[in-house]
Amino acid sequence: MAKSALIFGITGQDGAYLAALLLGKGYRVFGTSRDAELSSFRNLDALGIRDRIGYLSASPMDFRSVLQSIIKVDPDEIYNLSGQSSVGLSFNQPGETLDSITAATMNFMEILRMLERPIRYYNAGSSECFGDLGDHTANELTAFRPRSPYAVAKAAAHWQISVYREAYGIYACSGLLFNHESPFRAERFVTQKIVSGAAKISAGRQDKLVLGDLSIRRDWGWAPEYVEAMWRMLQLDEPRDIVIATGESHTLEEFVAEAFSYFDLDWRDYVETDPELFRTSEIRSSAGDATLARNLLDWSADKKMKEVVREMARAQKAGNDES
Repeated sequence: MAKSALIFGITGQDGAYLAALLLGKGYRVFGTSRDAELSSFRNLDALGIRDRIGYLSASPMDFRSVLQSIIKVDPDEIYNLSGQSSVGLSFNQPGETLDSITAATMNFMEILRMLERPIRYYNAGSSECFGDLGDHTANELTAFRPRSPYAVAKAAAHWQISVYREAYGIYACSGLLFNHESPFRAERFVTQKIVSGAAKISAGRQDKLVLGDLSIRRDWGWAPEYVEAMWRMLQLDEPRDIVIATGESHTLEEFVAEAFSYFDLDWRDYVETDPELFRTSEIRSSAGDATLARNLLDWSADKKMKEVVREMARAQKAGNDES
């Protein structure tokens, strides 16, 4: 029989790409939304896979709905990609952020402990747990130094899973993913704000783009490649927490320059910085060491920052041309 997968957070960037990947591998795929009858499935529509997925209404913070979903689907694999995902928003909504990540994780761990079924569980961890790395790259042995409510919640979830894995033998792991982007990124994320802004300026629909600190450095990868790493993690004989990254670090200014260059624009003519947009507890530099991913998963990132930006810009241009 075909394997089955249950994806919490299927409507988001990673959830949609993961669903497409699993369908391509012959899985029966199910996804949850807080209200499956009213949710927008535009990412799944864009990939042409909406009608191939089974949907359930469930909230990861609600123990009963999670339990009912797992019992109904009886999946071989669970991917938890849900929860508040914005670092900036977590400063304004710290309580909701903590609950949506840590309370939900506890629900999953307790249910898997109680059911005692051979279900493999993937948790969406985050490079934000490592904090400011300076000139270093982070691997699986790097200490956590979170600098936002979001990162604190992700770090707590990581250790919750580690405890349950060791105490109860649950197959559960966390992917410590560094920044990964795609055309499905929401515009509240700075990467999509930049690409969308460049496209609108090129089309004459916007004059300026206002951003925060352009000197911060990040390790940007391509989301469709990163969901492949998620799947590969659940195929290991033993669960492991693994860093997923390109290994390259670039400034936000470089990202901006690449985006505007795609539209034959000089970013310096259009971009302004506003100190009000600077975070009080910013990570200055972040990059990952994906050596273990290469060795255990036979995975490495093909698309680096420039290719990622151009893919996003190409999608924006295509959307503008259609409209």
